[in-house]
Parts: sequence; structure tokens; C-alpha cells
Amino acid sequence: MSKEAAIRIAPNVWRIPAARFDFVNIYALVDDDGQVTLVDTGFKSGPAKAAAGLAAMGKTVGDVTRIVLTHAHSDHAGGAATLAEQANAPVAISAIDAPFARIGQAPPRDQSTFLGRRVGKLSAPGKDFPAIVIGEEFEEGDILPVAGGLRVHHTPGHTPGHVALMHESSGTLITGDSIWNVRKLGFGVKAFCTDIKLNRQTSHILGELEYQVAAFTHGPHVAEQAREKVRSFLRDAAKKK
Repeated sequence: MSKEAAIRIAPNVWRIPAARFDFVNIYALVDDDGQVTLVDTGFKSGPAKAAAGLAAMGKTVGDVTRIVLTHAHSDHAGGAATLAEQANAPVAISAIDAPFARIGQAPPRDQSTFLGRRVGKLSAPGKDFPAIVIGEEFEEGDILPVAGGLRVHHTPGHTPGHVALMHESSGTLITGDSIWNVRKLGFGVKAFCTDIKLNRQTSHILGELEYQVAAFTHGPHVAEQAREKVRSFLRDAAKKK
């Protein structure tokens, strides 16, 4: 568990823990001119965590010029509306998840699980998280103009529009929720996914990319043999199908 408000994990890339035990992370990428892009915003309490992390980096919310979301879930998009207003910064998300973000409702949950059906019944527009004004939509293969380039890899399953983001100049992969690193590498909670089987199928993309740091949105990052550890996990998971 990190007690630091912000941890530098690669050149121009920082991890900001947004919940206890590193359970939720926000990422900050810094351009050469000092502008900051935030990837994900945590729960509704995320803006305070983001502000503390930015301060530890020598930055403020006023330095944030863009917010990018890996997907439309409350633990990633919950603080987006507030942070966007505070920073006067546009929010970007995949074109597929954008309609859900705009109304503040998570995509449908996997109905094959009891909890997924239960959570789905409790979901409603504006109830899951505050509705977000979306300023930009992106698609598979797009390169966002963030700190030298942030490449979009569409990895659906956790949500229909879920993405992983590759910061190629620093060799950092932001995994989104395709894989978690809570105590150990694993897949997220089935009931939180739209389609857990699809999540497992598309996660193989993370093993095919080239990177040195795996930056998980749940759990601490991995900076040593990151790609090898992810590939090993995926191989073992494939054998258990």
C-alpha cells in the first residue's frame, strides 16, 4: 500500500492512488510544456485525491488540460464531471462508452451472475456517477496528443468501449480494468463486467504489446519484467478455461 500522494512510474508518468490499498488509481501524464493529462478520475472523492497527487508533483488542477477515461464506471469516471469543471478541461472517452458517460450510467452488467443482475437493477442515469460533458470521442488505433502520444487499444468486455492506453515513449501500458493487480494479477469481478468472457478474450492484446511498465487501474503498477508477468498470467488463465 502506497502512502505517497503520487508515485513517478516512468518519465512524465505518475500514479496517483485514489483509494485505500492502491485499490483505485488515477494516472497523470505531463507534457514537455507542463500541461497535465489525467487518465481516469476515481470515485466522486477522486478530485481531492487528484489535487493532492498533483501537488506532490508540483502541479495543480489548473495545469490539467485534458481528462481521458478508460471506461464509463463510477470508480473511474465518478470524479470526471467535477474535475472537468475545476480544470476547465475536456473529457475524452471511447465513442462506444460515450453515451453512457453522458448520462452518468454504467453500461449493462453481465447478467450471467446474480450480483450482475442485482447491480443492474440498481443502475440508473445520474445515479451511478454524475453525468459528464464529453468533449472528445476516440476509437481503436487513435493516438491521443498526450505527452508525446497515447495510443488507444480497444479491449471490450469489461465495458463495451473499454480501452487500454499505451504511452509508447515511456514504455508504459495503462491497462484499464482488463486485468487487475489486487494482491496478484487477475481478472476483475465478473459482475462488474458487461461480458466477462469477452473481457478474457480481448485481454490477450495486453500480452502482445511492448512495454516496460504495467500501470494497473486497480492495484500497484509493475515496473520489473512487467510484460513477462502479464504474459505469464494470460497463458495460465488460458489453460484454465
